[in-house]
Amino acid sequence: VQLQASGGGLVQPGGSLRLSCAASGFSLDYYAVGWFRQAPGKGREGVSCISSSDGSAYYEDSVKGRFTISRDNAKNTVYLQMNSLEPADSAVYYCAARPNFCDIKKYYSYDHWGQGTLVTVSS
Repeated sequence: VQLQASGGGLVQPGGSLRLSCAASGFSLDYYAVGWFRQAPGKGREGVSCISSSDGSAYYEDSVKGRFTISRDNAKNTVYLQMNSLEPADSAVYYCAARPNFCDIKKYYSYDHWGQGTLVTVSS
């Protein structure tokens, strides 16, 4: 059972990145998948989540209108499209899965975690 996060990198302010979270060893069909981030010296913050049932998406206020989460169950992968990136978005981004429903406020309720991918927004 594994989640593999990828797609991070260095981007200038205003730029875009697409993060991917690929699952192996289990199906994401019945899991909600969240993206969390942690900047140096700060706690883990929920960014976005997509539910398993109806694909409902949730976003932290600071990323609304800039980030879009989506899922491709056929590829067993969840994506986070990040546009209009700001330096404050710089962090290690993790994906995580929990059964069925989202709760981006409770990172500890997620069962499976990816290894993290670094996003740096800087000129």
